[in-house]
Amino acid sequence: MTETRKLGERVLIVEDNDGLCGLLEEELCDAGYVVGTATTAEAAWEQLTGGMWGVVISDLRLPGADGLTLLRQVQQLAQPPAFIMITAFGRVDQAVAALKEGADEFLVKPVDLEHLLLCVRRVSETRHLRQELARFRTLFQDSDFHGMIGRSPAMQVLYAEIKQIARASGPVLITGESGVGKELVARALHQESERINGPLVPVNCAGIPAELLESELFGHASGAFTGAQRARRGLISEADGGTLLLDEIGELPMTMQAKLLRVLQDQRVRPVGSNQEQSIDLRVIAATNRDLEAEVEAGSFREDLFYRLNTFTLKVPPLRERGDDLTVLAAHFINRFSAQLGHPINGLNNEAVRLLNAYSFPGNIRELANAMERAATFCPDSEICAAHLPETIRQATGTGLDPALTQVLLPPSGLPALDEIELRYINHVLTQVRGNKRRAATILGISRRTLYRRLGEDDGNVADGA
Repeated sequence: MTETRKLGERVLIVEDNDGLCGLLEEELCDAGYVVGTATTAEAAWEQLTGGMWGVVISDLRLPGADGLTLLRQVQQLAQPPAFIMITAFGRVDQAVAALKEGADEFLVKPVDLEHLLLCVRRVSETRHLRQELARFRTLFQDSDFHGMIGRSPAMQVLYAEIKQIARASGPVLITGESGVGKELVARALHQESERINGPLVPVNCAGIPAELLESELFGHASGAFTGAQRARRGLISEADGGTLLLDEIGELPMTMQAKLLRVLQDQRVRPVGSNQEQSIDLRVIAATNRDLEAEVEAGSFREDLFYRLNTFTLKVPPLRERGDDLTVLAAHFINRFSAQLGHPINGLNNEAVRLLNAYSFPGNIRELANAMERAATFCPDSEICAAHLPETIRQATGTGLDPALTQVLLPPSGLPALDEIELRYINHVLTQVRGNKRRAATILGISRRTLYRRLGEDDGNVADGA
């Protein structure tokens, strides 16, 4: 079996007639396709499970298993290629049987080469359209929870916790790394609560100068300070009947922390320069990417306020712990930015997906969104490739081994055999992706069946995403 490298869709020819196989290969290569060949269904299946193929062109009659058997196997793949069946015995019943089994086209020998190229292009385009439709369906399914996209186990747990906590009335502390979507979680809490008809007032504690913070939060009376010609309601009062979101709560000055604690305890607020307090009814949600317990120990955050805010806690998982959500989110952002640019983009090629899965995304969803906006902007074609990704993502996996990985692969005790190094690296990748075999296979550049085989495990769960 051979494979001729060219730029374009990958096409696998399954034909035991060497002359016809060579003719089809030459014609498809000249048309810009990446062409692989096999003489039996068994050999073809080995290639199909070892990588992604766009189109299969198979003879109906083959030595061993026939073309219909191969077609049935192909339909079991997670992303089956388009399938064109060819035979010298062009009976109607054979054509109907092949089409019922899922074939996209049925051609009769002698093959008209121009018609074959047209068929390959048509079935390839149809396959991409089907994948795009499936992607959109996935996006719609995954964005049902208040705009939060993802169906990973970590996010399912978070959704359930939001629904439970939303029923209560106590303060909520949302923690998580920068860029994970803490504000979206706060909005979901508000929308799931009984306060949904009240206002949600977000406050960026790090974005308001310290000297203006008290006035912004509590409001002020007329004449309270120079320039205060009229009374003004504060953001706390504006949230009356609803929810107050204090983002970056760790940036709040100590003096303001004491005053906020008083508001939480008494549900009353006093504007700057006023002698009168106002009753308020609100729920406070605080968000931070800091370790507030460490801040308490360091003396930079009040312990009593921390425990008051910590009545309920929600931890938003980082992107690297969300498994296949990464590619779903990438597709979502590509769709958004390609629509804004007026330039249709179908998605990412295999190498771009591999690089995204191998990158740790310290900036989380915000960094992914920025990367997809850049990629969509610089992509002149219908598919984003590695060259369109930011340099930080391209270089993250293109350099030498780090010391920790070197220790895993090459221990000081001796030089292991090649098979052992391979197995060590596979287990290292599995550890990094928390056992997600689908993502590990993508990073390793092999199929999941090949991954199971090299691990010596049964591959019976491959079809359902194990």
